[in-house]
Amino acid sequence: MKVIVVGAGVVGAMHAWQAVERGHEVVHIEREAEARGASLRNFGQIWVSGRAGGEELDTALRARELWEGIGARVPKLGFRAIGSLTPIRGDLERAVAEAAVARDDAAARGYKLLTADEARAINPALRGAFDAALWCERDAAVEPRTAQLALREALLASGRYTFLPNREVREVVGENAVRDDRGDLHSGDAVVLCTGAWLSGLVREVAGDIPVRRVRLQMMQTDPLGEALTTSVADADSFRYYPAYASLALDELNASQAQDPTAAAHKMQLLMVQRLDGGLTIGDTHEYEHPFAFDTVEEPYEHLTRVVESFLGRPLPRIRRRWAGVYAQCVDTSRVVHRQRVRDGVWLVTGPGGRGMTCSPAIAETTANELGW
Repeated sequence: MKVIVVGAGVVGAMHAWQAVERGHEVVHIEREAEARGASLRNFGQIWVSGRAGGEELDTALRARELWEGIGARVPKLGFRAIGSLTPIRGDLERAVAEAAVARDDAAARGYKLLTADEARAINPALRGAFDAALWCERDAAVEPRTAQLALREALLASGRYTFLPNREVREVVGENAVRDDRGDLHSGDAVVLCTGAWLSGLVREVAGDIPVRRVRLQMMQTDPLGEALTTSVADADSFRYYPAYASLALDELNASQAQDPTAAAHKMQLLMVQRLDGGLTIGDTHEYEHPFAFDTVEEPYEHLTRVVESFLGRPLPRIRRRWAGVYAQCVDTSRVVHRQRVRDGVWLVTGPGGRGMTCSPAIAETTANELGW
């Protein structure tokens, strides 16, 4: 087969990977020189821990397996099976962690409730004050700013992959073909539109109003920490945002322990992972209402700095960069992704939300299976 993939973010890259792995030819079209959206502006976390039970967790676990296999073949992805720790303080946060560990699927996630000393044995950089920690063994990480480049290098080596940058697809032509802004027609046996947060223009024309919204977030990255942060780290505010932690204990936490006002205003949680160069990627906020602000604001960064320093027991290194990003999320957050046949032979795959980096290999595998590749 010949497969046309539109969009070179991580979801598009994984669809190209699946097609090439199955022996097909791929033409990969990207409207910019390189993908610059949410696929790069994220933590690079393969985040199993907070996923909803059922299909979402199954997808994340399958994706985690696929990431590890691809990472072994493409070392430049920087795949690390590092797990995650969520330090907790007080009885209310502990009760939520205990409820998580009691889930039927806790073993599949690798959940374990650790003492503070046990957590520090795994991640000695956590010298601050906390009472215990929720460990998730199945969490992992890759390098988001270079993952697509590494995948492309491997795909090019197959001899069955062509990358066409700086071409914006403007039109779906008949069945199994698209036309770009240079007037060139690209036809194949299947077309997959992996457009990320680009939901207007072509997407609206071929799919109409789809149940997908855009979400904006703020993040930052530091200079090298000077020591290893051996796991990803979250804070207990993440309990409030991830479906895996829904429980009566969480209801009590929400009712009795208010978030910091800045965290509540910006719908914040701490997620943190160390990059291969030693710097820390730290975030994040959530903004849902359009129009999004065009600037970044300092209060969320100040809040995150306080939280991180309280766990590390030391000042953060200098902030090297700050940025904002926008991703596409299904309005029905129980759905892993919005997958829609918009024409015979033409599929739209978008809206994984904050699960794109985690779930993209399994999302692409499902597409390939459903399309009979």
